[in-house]
Amino acid sequence: MLENNAKADEGMWLPLFIDRLNYTDMQKMGLKLTPEEIYSVNNSSIKDAIILFGRGCTGEVISSQGLILTNHHCGYGAIQSQSTVEHDYLTHGFWAMNLREELPIPGLTVQFLIRIEDVTQKILSALSPNMKEEDRAKKVREIAETIQKEAKEGTSYDATVRSFFEGNEYYLFVYQTYSDVRLAGAPPSSIGKFGADTDNWMWPRHTGDFSLFRVYTAPDGSPATYNENNIPLKPKHSLPISVKGVKNGDFTMILGYPGTTERYLTSYGIDMYMQQSYPARIKAREKKLELMREDMDADPEVKIKYASKYAGISNYWKNFIGTMKALKRLKVAEKKKQQEKQFSDWVNADNNRKEKYRTVLQTISDAYQEQQKTNLARIYFMEAITGCEALTFSRRFNDLLKLLKEKPVNNEKIRQKTNELKSLAEKLFKDYHKPTDLKITAAMLKMYYENVPKAQQPDYFTKLVLIHKSDFGKLTTDLFANTIFCDNTSVLGFLKSPTVKVLEKDAMFLLMNSFAEKYNEITKLWVASNDKLAEGKRLLIAGFREMLPEQKFYPDANQTMRLTYGKVQDYYPADAVHYNYYTTIDGVIQKEDSSNWEFVVPKKLKELYQKKDFGLYAENGTLITDFITNNDITGGNSGSPVLDANGYLVGLAFDGNWEAMSGNICFEPELQRTINVDIRYVLFIIDKYAGAKNLIAEMNIIQ
Repeated sequence: MLENNAKADEGMWLPLFIDRLNYTDMQKMGLKLTPEEIYSVNNSSIKDAIILFGRGCTGEVISSQGLILTNHHCGYGAIQSQSTVEHDYLTHGFWAMNLREELPIPGLTVQFLIRIEDVTQKILSALSPNMKEEDRAKKVREIAETIQKEAKEGTSYDATVRSFFEGNEYYLFVYQTYSDVRLAGAPPSSIGKFGADTDNWMWPRHTGDFSLFRVYTAPDGSPATYNENNIPLKPKHSLPISVKGVKNGDFTMILGYPGTTERYLTSYGIDMYMQQSYPARIKAREKKLELMREDMDADPEVKIKYASKYAGISNYWKNFIGTMKALKRLKVAEKKKQQEKQFSDWVNADNNRKEKYRTVLQTISDAYQEQQKTNLARIYFMEAITGCEALTFSRRFNDLLKLLKEKPVNNEKIRQKTNELKSLAEKLFKDYHKPTDLKITAAMLKMYYENVPKAQQPDYFTKLVLIHKSDFGKLTTDLFANTIFCDNTSVLGFLKSPTVKVLEKDAMFLLMNSFAEKYNEITKLWVASNDKLAEGKRLLIAGFREMLPEQKFYPDANQTMRLTYGKVQDYYPADAVHYNYYTTIDGVIQKEDSSNWEFVVPKKLKELYQKKDFGLYAENGTLITDFITNNDITGGNSGSPVLDANGYLVGLAFDGNWEAMSGNICFEPELQRTINVDIRYVLFIIDKYAGAKNLIAEMNIIQ
């Protein structure tokens, strides 16, 4: 990142600046569009087809009737929410053969970006270099709130001001949000999740990771909650789909919503992650997955209930493992130290620079050393304690307790709060299995006790451990026997006539509050070190940009729309090993293992394969399933469209590769690859496998 020779395929760029920062490079690589055709506020452009899907994925509009394409793993929770033992859409797939059959997904939203606006000067002009970090942050919030309010006034838009380059720049993002989103199609998990945990983050890959949704509006085209009279969205832009395929070296670009990167992380931060954060997260997640899998394998109903939870925990469990290995293998900390030495040498060569930047690296080092003292307590609270479902749920009743204690009692507020808690209970217990939660809670309490410094554990908890003589099985059994929070009937019964006495005697409620209070106490200790760290990072990035004035810098990802461009490219992961840039359906058949749920191949897919019935989606007599590019993506880009030089959809991004798992911290151009579903495999599954020709008919397919 700090070498003055960063490759064009590195970077998650703000589309607002395509013309100024990226267009020349993109043209040289083969792009045939104008900047205005990619990002425009006044005219229809590609950005108008890209959505923020749910809470953390990307999707794209692929028809004039609001049809949305995203990953299967992004739609997994929605598919699971509609699945039962009788209608198991996760296992068997789901296909709506007309609009009436599409399934509403309560709580699912999509957001379209309206515009991005640079508000840096509006904010920085009100700040002074000598401000305390706390005062600076407060002032930024005040100005941001004013800017957001003005942007929303007289519209149905949402608006947010986001910080970039650690507070050196600020941008306003204005969105239109739609809340009537319906499931239109999903392959069975044996296609959409083929390879599951074994193949996750791996290449070669043979996964059809896609699902289809549709956005609905009120009859006048405005955003609306679900209503039978709503109509499919008429989008500003939808993506044409190419069935031409891709070749090694072809230009590709991806627009989407990458979640988080830390490309400017220092060697001090890497040390804390490697020594504490990653090992603790891996340990807690591994145990939760082991216990979930036991019960999921034993009971089909539990399998459906915990499918989405398991997938969410598993995804980043493997990510953390891969990241640790890649950071070590690629010597990323050593590279960061070289960059830091380069910076120090530059600073020390000039008195003015010494005045401004001399203490920056020491400030950052001191902040991380301070944080390491309480880091494990925070990590195990987030990974272990909040991984206990009923225990965490009990914390939601604190506001009700405060209302019950108020004098005079406000019955209307209590009624509103109890209705809210009833809805939360319904959502929790729909996918809850008490024996599973009990096992996980026992294991997580034990893990917390054994790994968090005793002085940073709540007294209430350590006393319970002492009383139960460190028998966490008995401790947890007693906990579940003396609470209302592990049973829907008990919770709803309490909410009919809530009392202070019941809550203040509830074992789980008391324990969770003791954990939360200790966590909040420890978090307060982070404030000073966080302020130091924030100031140090902001000055470090300002220094880097001053040191390399000719270099184009891109900001870390923060779930705002970004553009990445590069090309289809094979790679050499190790000595004497070469990976081709695509895989085929032949590999699906080769991987088949009917005794392993991860590699089951559906009967109909095998029949189509045997007949070579691939239709217009074939290439050289076979079917391409996935391909790789050197685009720069991260979590949140899942579901992003892979576009060719003409802006046609050729694939769907869904993963990164194992050899470059350190990519969130350091881009490795020779190794880093984006794994994509070939759009022809997606169309083949919809058309030939599912027979959902109604969906195909909507699309603008370029042959």
